[in-house]
Amino acid sequence: MAAGGTPVSSIRNLGPAFEQACTRAGIPDAETLRALGADEAYARLLAAGERPHFIGYYVLHMALQGRPWNDCKGDEKAALRRSFDAIKSRNTQGDAAVPPDLARFLRDIGLSR
Repeated sequence: MAAGGTPVSSIRNLGPAFEQACTRAGIPDAETLRALGADEAYARLLAAGERPHFIGYYVLHMALQGRPWNDCKGDEKAALRRSFDAIKSRNTQGDAAVPPDLARFLRDIGLSR
């Protein structure tokens, strides 16, 4: 948890592992996550080296809306899939979430595993 901020894990459906990923991506607290919104936050997670995963993306959307993670269905889920694919395409290169040089730099300064 960031000094003075509410833990990301205090948001329904977002646990400690997601909170750690947010910290690595420069998202220190729930207030910052909410201010960024799901799409920008997810793009930052990918840029920080997190692997893209559609379920994680839509769970984040549902969490920020205060909805159960499995509430996403039908047309809404299809629209989120299109958004996920676009974010993934803009923020990944093939199977690597970040270019190798950036990944090495992030590891060297302690921001990635």
